[in-house]
Amino acid sequence: MRQHHYRVTVEHLALPDGSPPPATQPLSFETGNHDDILAIAARMRQRGDLPEADATALAVGLKLFSEVMLQHRGLPLFADFAPHFKTFMQALKRGPAAAQTQP
Repeated sequence: MRQHHYRVTVEHLALPDGSPPPATQPLSFETGNHDDILAIAARMRQRGDLPEADATALAVGLKLFSEVMLQHRGLPLFADFAPHFKTFMQALKRGPAAAQTQP
């Protein structure tokens, strides 16, 4: 499968009390995804149902997770969760109004 290629970097900026974290190296890795994650994050921000930073985090996290789950769908690790994830993604794709009316 042809994929978009990404470098993801996570830097620890502050502890919960706001103080500086211990000196650590950023976590950085390269990965692929069948979707354009940046375009999806932009669409999530435009929905308006989450603050921009939260919408971005959700989009990136979901796309990274879902790609791993897709590539390893035969693993028992994902067997119980996959149907629930599919239902969640369908509600998410319907838009903010549809997601709010779900029980």
